[in-house]
Amino acid sequence: MKRFGLLMLLFSFVLMLAACGSDEGTSGDGGEGASENADQLIGVAMPTKSSQRWVDDGNNMVKQLEEQGYETDLQYAEDDVDKQIEQIENMIVKGADALVIASIDGTALTNVLEKANEQDIEVVAYDRLIMESPHVSYYATFDNFQVGVLQASYIEEALNLKEEEGPFNIELFSGSPDDNNSYFFWDGAMSVLQPYIDDGTLVVQSGQTDVEQTATMRWSGDKAKSRMENILSSSYASGETVDAVLSPYDGISRGVIQALKGVGYGTDDQPLPVITGQDAEVASIKSIIAGEQTQTVFKDTRDLAAVAIDMTEAILNGEEAEVNDTETYDNGEKVVPSYLVEPVSVDIDNYQEIVIDSGYYSEEELE
Repeated sequence: MKRFGLLMLLFSFVLMLAACGSDEGTSGDGGEGASENADQLIGVAMPTKSSQRWVDDGNNMVKQLEEQGYETDLQYAEDDVDKQIEQIENMIVKGADALVIASIDGTALTNVLEKANEQDIEVVAYDRLIMESPHVSYYATFDNFQVGVLQASYIEEALNLKEEEGPFNIELFSGSPDDNNSYFFWDGAMSVLQPYIDDGTLVVQSGQTDVEQTATMRWSGDKAKSRMENILSSSYASGETVDAVLSPYDGISRGVIQALKGVGYGTDDQPLPVITGQDAEVASIKSIIAGEQTQTVFKDTRDLAAVAIDMTEAILNGEEAEVNDTETYDNGEKVVPSYLVEPVSVDIDNYQEIVIDSGYYSEEELE
């Protein structure tokens, strides 16, 4: 009887261990989907760590994917197209079940996406549309045309263009010519600003008024600084004042500000012009607080990551993902079904509510 009792006690202990083991997939870091997704690998290819927003994008993607139990392979290519292609090839070799790609050059991935297709690996384009390939299942992005509208509308309101005759001097910057988004930002902005340029309310002293002339390769702040310095020395040497700068991205904005401060802007006698931006990077929110950059467009990467993950899960489950645009984003091979997240304009009046109260940044990060 004593031996029987010991056996029963041992049996009960084994059952307890089994019960504890069965709970591992629904608790801890993995979340409820951990056990069913644990053998699925998602490759996440990001362009660069040099921009804070891409670091945030990558971190949010990995955090949300791993919470649902997926394995992840996050890679940054530091704006090297060949390196990004090699990273994606490695993800394919590792047996990735799906790929989420924020491309450096949207036209350079045709061949590697063909390789992915041969292995039945589907692709979600993340924030930047991948061009010239039929093997793009979905596109997760923000409303890029609206980003430009928000930037230009801010200038319109800040200079009171609807009421004031001007003229006001404005200089225009656009994004990297190898990024399809650049043209949407530009078109959105010019839908607001072009009528004021046409009627003389806004004057572009440099004469650089089209997207090719204003392009900033790789969104480089240094290139923007150099171009702004050239504009100031060639077109504002006779005492003209810059009243506004259309900048599509925070890094460009900060480069422009450096150039302006280098010739005396940023003082009581010569305040900085209205300067727009995009991505609500920490450095630019600090600049807004300091009274330098005027505005930025906040794009909540937590929301974009959630959209991309929903698309990825739909692919893996053989389902159709939720989209809200099936007409706009033609990559030259197909119109890619897309989901557009709404951007938000941020300035000194609402940055607290939008980026701090929402938990995107902490007070300490902006000190």
